[in-house]
Amino acid sequence: MTLAPTLYDFQIALSHVDRAIDQPQLSFKVARHPSETMQRVWLRVLAYCWLWEERLAFGKGLGEPEEPDLECRDYTGLVTNWVRVGKADPVKIQRAVDQNPHAKVSVLFESPQRLEAFLTEAREAKALRVAKAELTAIDADLLRSLSGFDSRRIKLSLTLVGDHAYVECEGQSFDGPLTRASL
Repeated sequence: MTLAPTLYDFQIALSHVDRAIDQPQLSFKVARHPSETMQRVWLRVLAYCWLWEERLAFGKGLGEPEEPDLECRDYTGLVTNWVRVGKADPVKIQRAVDQNPHAKVSVLFESPQRLEAFLTEAREAKALRVAKAELTAIDADLLRSLSGFDSRRIKLSLTLVGDHAYVECEGQSFDGPLTRASL
């Protein structure tokens, strides 16, 4: 018997200063796969907020490992934004860049150390076209703090300024940098 995913209801006041985005009531549901950690759920939520735009949607998740974690399609069905979170495979990211030439391909890693390990793997695999993707890591301490919030309804405020994230959740404040890759 297959376990059903758990649904989490997020209500976020999102402000992305650099992109002039102000969404005071962004609401969405996230399905957590039975084998998925809360840290990975939060990583998907942060990626959704970081790259937010109309029509950005969560992918099929861990059940479909070849599919993106998030994607955005234009009105013709063409993929315009392809997003992976967590432990990405450089060869698969290079394939996503090649197969989606009109899309912005992005990866959000769970720590700067994982981002560096990915870059090393990409160099060793000679997957040099991953440089066309936007590779960024969230602060590991920030992600760890947020993953402690595991209630089915989560309300928070998230502000992104430059390469820094500020979060207020249940009366607690957290912040941390976003680290961008340079190949």
